[in-house]
Amino acid sequence: MTTDTPARLLQLLSLLQTPREWPGGELAERLGVSRRTVRRDIDRLRELGYPVQATMGADGGYRLVAGKAMPPLVLDDEEAVAIAVGLRAGAGHAIEGVDEASVRALAKLEQVLPARLRHRVATLQAATTPLTSGDGASVAPETLTVMASAVAGRERLRFAYRAGDGTGTRRVTEPYRLVSTGRRWYLVAYDLDRADWRTFRVDRVSEPFATGARFAPRELPTGSAAEYLRRSVYQRHQETYTLGVTFAAPAEAVAGRLPAWFGAPEPLDGGRCRLRAPLGDQVEWVAMRLATLGCDFTVHEPAELVRCVRELGARLSRAAAGGDGERGGGGDDRSGRGGGGSDGGVGAVEGNGPA
Repeated sequence: MTTDTPARLLQLLSLLQTPREWPGGELAERLGVSRRTVRRDIDRLRELGYPVQATMGADGGYRLVAGKAMPPLVLDDEEAVAIAVGLRAGAGHAIEGVDEASVRALAKLEQVLPARLRHRVATLQAATTPLTSGDGASVAPETLTVMASAVAGRERLRFAYRAGDGTGTRRVTEPYRLVSTGRRWYLVAYDLDRADWRTFRVDRVSEPFATGARFAPRELPTGSAAEYLRRSVYQRHQETYTLGVTFAAPAEAVAGRLPAWFGAPEPLDGGRCRLRAPLGDQVEWVAMRLATLGCDFTVHEPAELVRCVRELGARLSRAAAGGDGERGGGGDDRSGRGGGGSDGGVGAVEGNGPA
């Protein structure tokens, strides 16, 4: 019999979070208490915000249902390990839409995970190898969780950093926010040694350590960490690559399909929009990303992207023509899908790009 009321409530909550209906008698037997005590405990859970639904009948049943808010969950050892392994597997590879939430959840879970379960999680992680696309830089989940905890706790963060040219430095920072571009993780932080804001690629960070020294967050030069990262990347690459594209779709629709670091498209008349953004050196990746947006577009610059889109369109047209030949013997394609026209191409190109 569980005489400690808080412990009994947690045990009851754990049972109710199993997706089934629990007869009152079975709950009383599991907890070693009377049915009357079960009813009182159910009322206490409702007062705490847990939506427990009662059903009528000889034995009366209880079920935890969906409410308006997300209540705290009680996990057993196996469930905690399974969730931690899943979050760690995904944390090292930025996934648009859920990436930052995944890291926050992982940091919260690992903060309270017992040492014996941490060992199990680490063992499972070491024994598995994810099959990835290889187009993004991988990040150690431990690095992300240390950084996320430092951001949430407003603790100064110390780490080793390797620049693009291979130069290694030691940094002491006030971490502001982790930002994912869909392919890479970045840390936006105030660098104490350089007395200025900086962005750091997380895949180039090693030995992160939260010092325990608290700080009051400084005000960013821009409205958000994502906007600061976008401007930082733009300033770094604008002399080499500037992306200029016009889309045959409204700005709101295009913005919802592009990574945040591209920035917001500018609305134009006729339901079109225009985008200017930093490009860096990922020309092929940007060409493929544009091709999968689901709308027509025209590339104005840079010349490298114009050439890449033209080559990609020709390659896809040849692939489509080859498929038609296998099915129908290579007859005329009256639909225009295999002829490289504007209806079937990846996108239109203009400017002085190479042929």
